[in-house]
Amino acid sequence: MHAGFTGTPTEQPEGLTKVAKSAAKEMKHEAYAVAFGAREHPYTASALLLTTGIVAFGLGYLLGRSSAESSTRTYWR
Repeated sequence: MHAGFTGTPTEQPEGLTKVAKSAAKEMKHEAYAVAFGAREHPYTASALLLTTGIVAFGLGYLLGRSSAESSTRTYWR
């Protein structure tokens, strides 16, 4: 017993549908490429991930610290 539509649509997708399908296909292709690169070079991938995490943490810390310092100032006098 088959349920649902299993053939090809008679009308090809146009406009936003076509763009969304194309973008999804390209994102899947890029994800496979990144996964393949990580499998081929695991130490490089982990070093890049660790470095990105450290930089993101540092930027977040600095932004949070500057936000906390500026909130003690009064702008209305």
